[in-house]
Amino acid sequence: MSTVYNTGDVYDKVVSRDPDQKEFLQAVHEVFESVKVVMDRNPEYGKAKILERIVEPERVVSFRVAWTDDRGEIHVNRGFRIQMNSAIGPYKGGLRFHPSVNLSILKFLAFEQVFKNSLTTLPMGGGKGGSDFDPKGKSDAEVMRFCQSFMMELHKYIGPDTDVPAGDIGVGGREIGYLFGTYKRLKNEFSGVLTGKSLNWGGSLIRPEATGYGSVYFASEMLATRNETLAGKTCLVSGSGNVSQYTVQKLIELGAKVVTLSDSSGYIYDESGITAEKLKYVMTLKNIKRGRISEYSEKYREAVFTPVDSSKDYNPLWDHKADCAFPSATQNEINGKDAQNLLKNGVYVVSEGSNMPTTPDGVDLFIDKKILYGPGKAANAGGVSVSGLEMSQNSMRLKWSREEVDNKLRQIMKSIHKSCVDASEEYGTPGNYVNGANIAGFVKVADAMLDQGLF
Repeated sequence: MSTVYNTGDVYDKVVSRDPDQKEFLQAVHEVFESVKVVMDRNPEYGKAKILERIVEPERVVSFRVAWTDDRGEIHVNRGFRIQMNSAIGPYKGGLRFHPSVNLSILKFLAFEQVFKNSLTTLPMGGGKGGSDFDPKGKSDAEVMRFCQSFMMELHKYIGPDTDVPAGDIGVGGREIGYLFGTYKRLKNEFSGVLTGKSLNWGGSLIRPEATGYGSVYFASEMLATRNETLAGKTCLVSGSGNVSQYTVQKLIELGAKVVTLSDSSGYIYDESGITAEKLKYVMTLKNIKRGRISEYSEKYREAVFTPVDSSKDYNPLWDHKADCAFPSATQNEINGKDAQNLLKNGVYVVSEGSNMPTTPDGVDLFIDKKILYGPGKAANAGGVSVSGLEMSQNSMRLKWSREEVDNKLRQIMKSIHKSCVDASEEYGTPGNYVNGANIAGFVKVADAMLDQGLF
C-alpha cells in the first residue's frame, strides 16, 4: 500500500521560501489543490519529486536596463526572464512592460504558462519576462532605446530552439519590432526568436486576435455542453486593450451583445450594445490616440462612464444584468463580492481572457454554483497557441492564410475544452474546468519530466 503524498507539506515549503510572492503562491496553491488526487493515484510522481521540481524555475534571469530619454536623462529599470519549465519544448511566454512587474507576478505568470502551453497540444515549455518600465507617455524613440537596452542583455538567454518570448501587457507590435531588430543585429541572424511580429517579416495572421477569439471559442464550447450558443447573450467585458477588443469583435460576429469596457480610469456601460462601428472607434481611441475609455461616453451619449472608486470593495462593472462575463484586463480583478454580483445578475458563463483574474474566493463560488467557468490557463490559451503556430510557420518558412490559422485556433480551443472535460471526469470532478485544466496540463508535463530523468 503506497503512502499518500502530502501536497500541503510541499506547499508549506514553497511558502517558507517565497513568503512575499503572493501572486505566485496563489497560482501554486490552486494547482496543488487540483492535483492532490493525481499525486495519490500516481505515486511515481511523488517519488520523483515532480511537485518540488515544477515549482522551481529552471532559470531566473534578472538584469539592469539603463536607457536615456529624449532630454538625455538616464533612467534605470529592472529586466527579468523566468524560464520555468522546458520539459515539453522551448520556453514560451510573453514579455510584460508595466510598473507593477516584479518577481512574484512574473513567476506566477510563468508557472501558469507551463500548464497553459501544455494544454495547447503544441510543443512549448513555459516562461515569462518583462520589466517595470512603463511605455505609456513615452515617445517612439524612448521606447526604442529602452527595447534596445533590454535586448542587449536578454539575447544571451533566448533563441528559436531555447526560449521564444512574445508580447504581453505593454508590449505590442512596436515593442516587438524594436526588440527583434536589436536581436537580429546582435546575433546576425533572421530567426523566429520572437512571436507577435509584423506580418511583413514573419508574423502570423490572427495573432493579435488570438487570445480574445480563443476566449470566445472556449465559451462557445462550454455553452455547447448545454446545447446553447452565444447568439443573443448579453456579455460583460473588462479592459479595452488587445484581448478585450478582439473578444468584443468575435462576440459581435457570433450575435452576442457586449455592454461594458474599461481601463485604469473606470468603465463604460452601453446598454444598447457596442456595435462594430463603436468597436472601431474604441480601437482607434486605444491603439492610435492612446486615449481613455471615458472618451467613449463623450462620443456615444447613451453610454455611462463610471470612474474608479477605490473606496468600494467591489467593481461595479460586474454588477449589471448579463449572461456571460469575459474578464480581460488583469489578475485578481474579480473578488468574492464581484463573483456574488455576477451570479445575482444572472451570469452563468465566465471565460477568462486575462491571467488569474478571479480571486480564490470568487473561483470557489463559481465552482460551488456549477456555472460554466473557464479558467485563464484554458480559456485564454488561444494567444500562445497562435504564437506556437507562428513558430511553426517561421520554421517552415511558410505563411498560412487567415482562414487556415483561424481554423487551427478553433480546433485547438475545442481540443483544450475536451482535455479539460475528460480530465475532470477521469479524476472525479465532472464539470469542474479548473481541476480539468490543471490536471490535464500537469500530467503531460509531469510525464515528460519522468521520461527525461532528473535534472
